[in-house]
Amino acid sequence: MEQAYLRTPQHKLNSGFGLRSTAEEVLNGIDLSGKLALVTGGYSGLGLETAKALVNAGAHVIVPARRPEAAREALAGVGNVEVDRLDLSDLDSVQAFADRMLADGRSIDLAILNAGVMASPETRVGPGWELQFATNHLGHFALINRLWPLLTAGGGARVVATSSTGHHFSPIRWDNLNFEGNYRKFEAYGQSKTANSLFAVELDRRGAAQGVRAFAAHPGGILTPLQRHLSREEMVELKWVDEEGNGINPGFKTPEQGAATQVWAATSPQLEGKGGVYCEDCDIAEPVPASGERIGVKAYAVDPEEAKRLWELSVELTGVSGA
Repeated sequence: MEQAYLRTPQHKLNSGFGLRSTAEEVLNGIDLSGKLALVTGGYSGLGLETAKALVNAGAHVIVPARRPEAAREALAGVGNVEVDRLDLSDLDSVQAFADRMLADGRSIDLAILNAGVMASPETRVGPGWELQFATNHLGHFALINRLWPLLTAGGGARVVATSSTGHHFSPIRWDNLNFEGNYRKFEAYGQSKTANSLFAVELDRRGAAQGVRAFAAHPGGILTPLQRHLSREEMVELKWVDEEGNGINPGFKTPEQGAATQVWAATSPQLEGKGGVYCEDCDIAEPVPASGERIGVKAYAVDPEEAKRLWELSVELTGVSGA
């Protein structure tokens, strides 16, 4: 498998889409009838728009949710969707959800790992794991590994890990993964988003021979419930909103635009035979420019050795290995 695997270059394809493309636009002409899609967090913000767009293209969508009743309410009126319970910060919940899926036996064609937390107060879960790393990375890692038979059953699937330009804030802190004694919420968020990207790199290497390809996707800046842990004052200081809470950043996207890159990565024919790359604005991203501007992808977030190391550590932490 290792000799046959060929890494996809981390360079633009010139896809024809861009910053303002919507999920509906990137799905134009794509028929997902008969496809089963899994969208974590698919009931709020860009996750909701992702689920709706996939349904409109013909897919049947499963939305695992920490708050199933809230998910059912948000998805009321959206056909071809089912909701189940899943708390990504709780590995027992991950196993229970995966066991139900495995017992059901349906193969999964698309998995978009969209759920996450950002800049949360210092919180410990499980055996003392930092919440953002545990939820954004370890929960999704355990989920995909437990669902592995369903991802390979149909001849292959695409897995999209929702990363972020926040990965620029921090590489993996190998010497203090859980920020013990020195918690910084944005750097902890950045580490988790770097982990999402590295997960896609190693998952793609491991899964390509079985038809499973993986991508990381930066949705763009979007005002959604993801910012619920930030105060109005913090968002004003970041120049995201004005004093009344109105969005003022011209680079921010609508949720429909924010959903586009992960939907594109999950479905685009332009990515056939490709994988293991970080995407933004509905294309493969370029490496960070020499100017250091916060666009593109940092080398440490797509480094195959870092990805392998993180995978092995994640197996050790979760006790789960399937891919």
